[in-house]
Amino acid sequence: MKIFGISDSRLLFFVYAVIIAGAFFTGNHRAAAAVAAAGGITLAVLYVRRKRLQKLSEALDIILQGKNTVNFGDYCEGELHILENQLEKVVLRLRDQSEKLKGEKIYLMDSLADISHQLRTPLTGINLLISFLRTPRLKDEKRYRLVKDLQTLTDRIDWLINALLKISKIDAGRITFRRDKVDVHRLIQKSRQPLEIAMDLKNQTLDYQAGGGEYFTGDMGWMCEAVGNIIKNCSEHTPEGGKITVQAEQTAVYTQISISDTGPGFSPQDLPNIFNRFYKGENSSTQSVGIGLAMARAIITGQNGTIKAENGNTGAKFIIKMYHSVL
Repeated sequence: MKIFGISDSRLLFFVYAVIIAGAFFTGNHRAAAAVAAAGGITLAVLYVRRKRLQKLSEALDIILQGKNTVNFGDYCEGELHILENQLEKVVLRLRDQSEKLKGEKIYLMDSLADISHQLRTPLTGINLLISFLRTPRLKDEKRYRLVKDLQTLTDRIDWLINALLKISKIDAGRITFRRDKVDVHRLIQKSRQPLEIAMDLKNQTLDYQAGGGEYFTGDMGWMCEAVGNIIKNCSEHTPEGGKITVQAEQTAVYTQISISDTGPGFSPQDLPNIFNRFYKGENSSTQSVGIGLAMARAIITGQNGTIKAENGNTGAKFIIKMYHSVL
């Protein structure tokens, strides 16, 4: 620290010199000697402190260069112990943030690679269909079929982009889930509505079993998205004429929703990865993107819930638990 452009140690030395000179010229030699001794000790302490602070500065320079072998305990003692603790906290926090940034960078690179791969297939199909549509004297019937296929591919890209945006918002904490009373029976009805035509074409049925009155606190809209993705997954893996069963029960701690199908179930290697983004199991269809279950988990866990997958008595089984309070 500097006062009037003079360092504190030099200023202190000047003050001591003035006091000693004053005491000496007034004939008080003992006082002059005492002040000189005190001044010498003080200046020595300041010198040692300055050297220790210099070592701390050198240690921080080493850390800034990316070397993590510094032990602050070697540089700090006594009055500098508090500064040592604070610096250690800062360094640990910076190291932790650095590791997280590296992990996020790797995750981002992997996600971009997966997104690129998922978009490449429909885009290739779109380019191929466009080349067919440019064929001169194309029959109307074939043109209509090509346009229909083109619409299917564009819808798939639109769904994929929207799904990725939703997951990204949830991961970033930009979604505020509502805290409303969600009736489970109504939730299942709303979740299955978009899937009724596809299930009817495969002659599939959905059986809802519950005691009545089951509910939990959450966001109806987002939960419809999550449960709908799970029912859709079950429908895709259930053969024609199969059945999807939804069971609901409520306890004092949580409300449980179990969704099971009559499909082939999960293979042992699929179970640990079933909720991973872009993961496609060995029984997945060619149209599967591998993002629906990942979105379902993000939505459910974001509302104080849990979800797990297992093999039931007849096929795959998903178990959702929505807790009534934070455990």
